[in-house]
Amino acid sequence: MTQFSPASELSKLKTSKTKPLYPLPARFYGCQLITLLVLAGLFTWLSRDETLDRMLTGYWFDAASQHFPLQQNALLDLLNHRLAKYLIIAVAAVTLLYGAFRRNAQLVTAALLMGLGTAVVGVLKAVSHHSCPWDLVEYGGEALSYPLFDSAPLGSGPGRCFPGGHASSGFMVMGLFFAFWRERPRLAWGLVAAGVVLGLVMGYGQVMRGAHFFSHNLWAGWWVWFSQVVAYGLISIWFAKE
Repeated sequence: MTQFSPASELSKLKTSKTKPLYPLPARFYGCQLITLLVLAGLFTWLSRDETLDRMLTGYWFDAASQHFPLQQNALLDLLNHRLAKYLIIAVAAVTLLYGAFRRNAQLVTAALLMGLGTAVVGVLKAVSHHSCPWDLVEYGGEALSYPLFDSAPLGSGPGRCFPGGHASSGFMVMGLFFAFWRERPRLAWGLVAAGVVLGLVMGYGQVMRGAHFFSHNLWAGWWVWFSQVVAYGLISIWFAKE
């Protein structure tokens, strides 16, 4: 004799395709905390020492003409500053829409975390008094530079150049880690590596133009990953209580 499932059971079957968020183990957050603290110490030293920043930026600066020859380079601006950023934004948008369509909370959250990372860097950049290399006196500009965490001098210029906003567009790919960690951990960590590479490459393109020091891009990656890890931890805990 055929048996029919109650309506309550059928409703459960209909929603079984929904992929909920999953919590990450405490060990993961402990490892990330240690890693982020170590990197913060290293990046602070590099920012205050400035040797690496000056060396890399000086390579692309023409002292004779007092400008960066690649500052207005059309190809570099098109490929690195525009197309690369737009493609990654498109990936985030497609991930969000596909995740919503498939009712996959993991993909939706990962896409939102991608946007969060760049937003955090954008806010920090907007309130920063550090000016870009092409604005500084030593590179043909009029603004005064100063080490990280020192008081801003009166002539610090237009500011709004720390951390590296463009590099954060590449680093934001790391947010996809949270969509795949449980089911495909190798892919998840591969996406973190891809985000790091993209962020560094896109950031270095800005170094070549005189738009950022290299340490600006390192800090962009730090803030993107920090914000993504913290946000995912809070969101997954909140959903676990539901």
